Order: sequence, then C-alpha cells, then structure tokens
Amino acid sequence: MTGSVDLAAVEAHLDGALAERAALTSDGGAAVGSWWRAVREACRGGKRVRPALVLAAFHGLRDDAGPGHEEGDPDGGAAVQVAAAFELLHAAFLLHDDVIDGDLVRRGRPNLIAELAEAAHTDGVGSSPAHEWGTAAAVLAGDVLIHAALHAVATADVPAEPRRELLELVDRCLVRTVAGEVADVAYAARVEVPRLPDVLRMTSWKTAAYSCEAPLVAGAILAGAAPGARAALADVGRAVGAAYQLRDDVLGTFGDELVTGKSTSSDLRGGKVTALVAYARHTDHAAELDALLALPAPGAAEIEAMRTVLVRSGALDLVEQLIDDLLRSALEALAGAELPPELREYLGSVARTAAAPQR
Repeated sequence: MTGSVDLAAVEAHLDGALAERAALTSDGGAAVGSWWRAVREACRGGKRVRPALVLAAFHGLRDDAGPGHEEGDPDGGAAVQVAAAFELLHAAFLLHDDVIDGDLVRRGRPNLIAELAEAAHTDGVGSSPAHEWGTAAAVLAGDVLIHAALHAVATADVPAEPRRELLELVDRCLVRTVAGEVADVAYAARVEVPRLPDVLRMTSWKTAAYSCEAPLVAGAILAGAAPGARAALADVGRAVGAAYQLRDDVLGTFGDELVTGKSTSSDLRGGKVTALVAYARHTDHAAELDALLALPAPGAAEIEAMRTVLVRSGALDLVEQLIDDLLRSALEALAGAELPPELREYLGSVARTAAAPQR
C-alpha cells in the first residue's frame, strides 16, 4: 500500500520540483547556487511520514472501492504530487522553526543556516554577517518551499472539485500551523502565560493538522472516498498527530541525541513552553522551574536541574499518560471506522510508532 515504488516516486517528484526551480536562476551567481544546493540538502532525509500517509489513504480507499471505480487518481500520479506537497510543507516549516528557535542542527547534521554560515565564514566573511546570511537564506528557502507545495496541489491532475477541496485543506493547514507557531513563540516570550489546555491546542494546531490529519484526508479526497471515511481518518489523524508532538516534546527534553538527531537542551534553553513546562508551572515546583528558565545562558547543570523538576512535579508522568490516552483514542477510532482492514492495520502501526518512547 505504501511500498517503495510510491515513496521513490515522491522522492523523484521532490528532486524534480527543486531542480526546475533552481534552473530558473541558474545564472544567479555563486551565492544563489550554494543556496539552492543547501535547500535541496534540507529536503533530504527524514521518515517521509506525511507522504506515506497520503499514499496509504489514497491506495487503501481507492483499492477498496473495487474494479470499475473511476473517481480519484487512476494512475496515482496526482497522489504522488500531493504527497510530495506535504513533504515540501514540512521542510519549509522545519526551516522556519530553526530560524525561530535559533537551532543549527537538524536530523543530526548542520542545518541550512549552519551550512551556509560556515561556508561563508570559511571564505572570509565575518561570523556575524555569515550567520545573518544563513538565517535570511533559511527564511527565504521556507517561503519558496511553501509556494512550491501550493503549486503542486494547485496543478495536480484531478477534477476541479477535488482540487478545490485539496486547496482548502492545505490552506486551513497553513493557517493553523502558523497560528500554532505564533502561540508557541508568544508562550516562550511570556507574552501570554498558558495553561496546559492552551499548550495542547497549540500543539494540535502546530503539528497534528499538517502532519497526520490533513495528509490522511488528502488521500481520501484523491481516492473519492465517502464523507464517513474522511471524518474517521481526520479523527485518527488528530489523535496520532497530537501524540506524535507530545512524544517529540518528551524526546526533545529526555531523549537520546544520538538516536533522535535532535538537541535535548534547546527547548529548555530557549524557554519553550511544552506541555511538560505548562503543567509543572502550575504545581508547587513552579517557582524553581521559572527561576531556571529565566537564566540567560543555562549550562548543562541547570538544564539537568530543569529535567529533575519536570520529573518531580509529575509533568513527565502526566504527559506520558496523555500520550497513552491519545493512542487509545486513535486505536478506538480505527476499530469503529469503516475502513479497509489493511489501511486500519497500517494506521494502527503508525499510531503505535508515534507514541513509542523511542523512534
């Protein structure tokens, strides 16, 4: 259902989309050329979860319709294009996240900011302007990739009504993801002091919408699935996406950097208000945690002290329970949904992986 041929086709589409855009500025000089190479590198790697979900829903629901079903995308080409669009969105959001969070590592290697800044510095550019160049380049790369994603959906070879539904779906994703990011930054800056439900809503908007819910619904739209199947997939996607982000927050604080390829100190050092922090701030440990988070440059000892507070306050246990509850909700929604058995089994596996203590 989500075999290597499908994902290989997604990779080919991504490569082609980026190559076509780079060719438009082939005479742009060395800086533009190095920028495009870094953009293509930023799109490399990752688990390709979002494209896989689009294709799983598309193939599972289309194949279940049986012979003679003529709606949707007969040869799967449009589904591959839309699947690639969600990966382009993901890459764009990661680039913008790295700018906002001040991160220089992504997937265990220097991100676009670090790559371009280091190259410029090696060529004799000062450290500060080199970093400014890398940061601006990441913002602009994210902008280009968002537009590329929208273009992919708008030009997919599907009838007008499914295309309209897909565009509205992606538009809602963009709005909610950006609003979730705005809230995330506001919470970290203490512009607003959230409670746990606020952070859970932010988490759902920022990640669940475009990571799980929308890809599954997009695949259902492409397959010409009935409203009931679309609604069931949306329910499953919301629960799985929220569990995935909560697990990501836990791994971003308590994980193994060698396994995750992600810093386990940047969230705490940057004052990021995860569900862990939001809960702990409304316990007897709030003053201790806030004092640590307020430090201008916390070192390894202070970061470890923050982790200790999150454990002693019960925040870690609470978030682990929330993840278990979301996993249970996803599996219950799958059990009650009228979906093909193979698709149900696949999504159950995705849900368990999203909630797993290690990935």
